[in-house]
Amino acid sequence: MAKLHFYYSAMNAGKSTTLLQANYNYLERGLTTLLFIPSVDKRAGEGVISSRIGLKSIAFSFDRDFSFKEYMQNYKKIDCILIDEAQFLTKEQVEQLCYVTDNLNIPVLAYGLRSDFKAEPFEGSQFLLILADQLIEIKTICYCGKKATMNVKVNHNGIAIRDGSQVEIGGNEKYIAVCRNHFYNQNDFSFIINKQTSNEVL
Repeated sequence: MAKLHFYYSAMNAGKSTTLLQANYNYLERGLTTLLFIPSVDKRAGEGVISSRIGLKSIAFSFDRDFSFKEYMQNYKKIDCILIDEAQFLTKEQVEQLCYVTDNLNIPVLAYGLRSDFKAEPFEGSQFLLILADQLIEIKTICYCGKKATMNVKVNHNGIAIRDGSQVEIGGNEKYIAVCRNHFYNQNDFSFIINKQTSNEVL
């Protein structure tokens, strides 16, 4: 039987890379996939999943009103659905993915953040953690060497921002993955931003 899988992590752990590798594995075996990305994420262009190491693929763009249940009625043979930035799913959309898994017998692989920069859950992640058949953590590390489980939002000077909208798309220039200790006990991350910028130039 098909299962709903939720791959979760902090920022910059390689979620999109892992998704694109999984998609490649399906295609290499002659299987058919559908890729989805939220319409709010246009960092690589409309309907494009892109990883920090340069991998990318075309995907279907969806918004909060999109119905996975209705959309999948148009497809007779799909072997897997892969969803990037799954934290932006609504509760209803997560329930629709449960329907697709249970009633259409199509595996769903969803990849997303567990929590935001205020240590609060995203709607999609919250209900994926509750409803998914399998929970898989994609691990990354804090600059101190411990496992990173939290996301810090920073301004252009590397100073932590603790307030604001939950949804603000960004990458290394805006978010940093850290351990719980440094999430609560540090505000200046300029040295990390500078190091990441230097690495990107190289």
